[in-house]
Amino acid sequence: MKPIILFDWGDTLMVDFSTQPELGIEGKMCDWKVVEAVEGAQEALSQLSAIYDIYIATSAAESSPKEIEQAFARVGLDHYIKGYFCQQNLGLAKRSVEFYQRICQELRIEPEQAIMVGDTLEKDIFPAKKAGLSAIWFNPSKQPAVGGEPENPDYESVETIKPQFSHMAELNQLLS
Repeated sequence: MKPIILFDWGDTLMVDFSTQPELGIEGKMCDWKVVEAVEGAQEALSQLSAIYDIYIATSAAESSPKEIEQAFARVGLDHYIKGYFCQQNLGLAKRSVEFYQRICQELRIEPEQAIMVGDTLEKDIFPAKKAGLSAIWFNPSKQPAVGGEPENPDYESVETIKPQFSHMAELNQLLS
């Protein structure tokens, strides 16, 4: 079995236009008129899929795994992805430690065998690390870390959240 990488969906591998209200995009991403992969996602997944099994771990509450796959198919990324984990098939919200523990159970792996890559500290990075996974913060806008639980060392500052990267092309270098 190859090592596992879990990727977030919106704004990590595909652009989440719903966060831009001026565009008037609503509903499920698979139904949007326009969908777009994040710059460098195709190249990153192409290279990483030769070494890792790639799964999606998303907080999408309304989309089914099949609908998520349809959105990825529209941008040509679906063939790199082995499976999709979301609230609908796990019954858990992504910002919980249990969400990541359940994924590890479903994949029959120990948490140390998986890496979570995502753009949101509170949903992607902190709970994944608490569950025992490695985590890499995709920080394209180079934002400082904010929020979280100050008493927990994982939450102290942007300097403690390593590794992190700002462009998909950098991910392959981090993992090699």
